[in-house]
Amino acid sequence: PGHVQLLPPQNVTLLSKDFAMILTWAPGEGSPPDVTYTVRYESQDHLEKWKKVPHCKNISRLFCNLTCALSSLYVKVRARVKAVWGPSQSPWVESQFKDYYSDVELAPPVLSLNVTENSIHVSASFPLPTCVENLTWKYDLNLWEAGSEYKKKYEGYFRKDTVTINTTALRGNYCLSARALFENSKWKHSEFSQPVCVLLNHRG
Repeated sequence: PGHVQLLPPQNVTLLSKDFAMILTWAPGEGSPPDVTYTVRYESQDHLEKWKKVPHCKNISRLFCNLTCALSSLYVKVRARVKAVWGPSQSPWVESQFKDYYSDVELAPPVLSLNVTENSIHVSASFPLPTCVENLTWKYDLNLWEAGSEYKKKYEGYFRKDTVTINTTALRGNYCLSARALFENSKWKHSEFSQPVCVLLNHRG
């Protein structure tokens, strides 16, 4: 007696976004405003063994970033979440199975440029969770004159590589944009980043 019937979270989804594996959900119908949530996950090689996720216990937010909690990036996992309110707990609700390695969705890298007299040095930084930094991330770079359709392509650079472009023959406003690449069973890539433009060899 005295227990409230707490309805379980809805729309429980395991998704990959911006290099991360994230469980998301919506509050159950009629949930009290101060309800909290607890998340666990299991991997396909250890079914029925639900592992705790310490940073997603009794949380008030509606998502849990699981990336660095996973014991393997190559095995399919699913997660489950329940609502907790005082002594009341809802039933668990489970997501579908996914694995990081084949389901990862990439975000565009952020470019930084160092312009010297005859060259541009371009490096790309990726907003990666620390636990996946050692996977083989690459990037493609495009260079074009503002307003032109023709793009010069620099392809397949490793994440920490700096691309040096000789600008001796370039004059005017030039733009650069990059996309992240990842090879699992097939090549996967992000959208291209917002262009960064620089004025080269401007005589004025």
